[in-house]
Amino acid sequence: MVDWKPSSPLQNLQQRARTLASIRRFFAERDVLEVETPILASTTVPDVYIESISAELKDGNNSEAYFLQTSPEFFMKRLLASGSGSIYQLTKAFRQEEKGRIHNTEFTLLEWYRVSYSLEELMTELECLVQEILGCDPIPRFSYREIFQKHLHIDPHQIPLAELEQLARERIDLAGSDLSKTDYLQLLLANAIEPELPAFCFIYDYPQEQAALSTLAEDDFSVVVAKRFELFGHGMELANGYFELSDSDEQRARFEEANGLRKEKGQQIHAIDERLIAALESGIPSCSGVAVGVDRLLMLLMNAKHISEVISFGGDRG
Repeated sequence: MVDWKPSSPLQNLQQRARTLASIRRFFAERDVLEVETPILASTTVPDVYIESISAELKDGNNSEAYFLQTSPEFFMKRLLASGSGSIYQLTKAFRQEEKGRIHNTEFTLLEWYRVSYSLEELMTELECLVQEILGCDPIPRFSYREIFQKHLHIDPHQIPLAELEQLARERIDLAGSDLSKTDYLQLLLANAIEPELPAFCFIYDYPQEQAALSTLAEDDFSVVVAKRFELFGHGMELANGYFELSDSDEQRARFEEANGLRKEKGQQIHAIDERLIAALESGIPSCSGVAVGVDRLLMLLMNAKHISEVISFGGDRG
């Protein structure tokens, strides 16, 4: 018998609608403009840890590859460069990843950018939103260095690769080999540290190798770090924020480096988004931005065990 019914009970969908309305109210009260951007585009992020879903668009005998967007970031930065001011978006995003308890191929993303905000100010605003939705206590903040020193007794910015590999193999069942420093740190964070974190916490000042689209700056120890943060809640990554990179040459270099890593791993090479580069060249205001997994927030709000409980039709019913 075909299971045609929704994966989420009606009361959860009603709570979801109320929460989305409260998010919009939160930003309306702060005069942040709601925007919409394409979810299907000719370019996509070349991040080695993110796989996009492609779609072939045909026009007569010609065809062109397009991609369902993993984030609205590139389009929103083009809006910022055009003078939009602070903006936010509630949108669908898509990632080709394993389906599971907290993953769905199609998911709802809240992303916003605050002009002239520091990373610390953005963390505070995100904390206000999360407290409004979940009613949680004030959220502690730890640097990436602090969290690794506390739980694994290492400095993640300075540890030699050989020592890091040895530690990872002692703490985690690793089948693969020839992993990068970033690979080992991410595995240790996910498997050895995240289970020990408080109910909610921010982690900030990541290693510079994990800068992605964030700026670099020296920390209090005169070590260059990535000005970014992540918010964790009950064992899940809930949000990822950056003090945004505005240098077009540096952005191009990072895209090229990411494509080089993709080539090494046998992944598809993605064309650089020249429109984004041109927007950065024209000038983007100093800003901080963050992406929040709305479905995961809703899981915590409703005490849901599986992401399909908070979306109308989970991946196996689409």
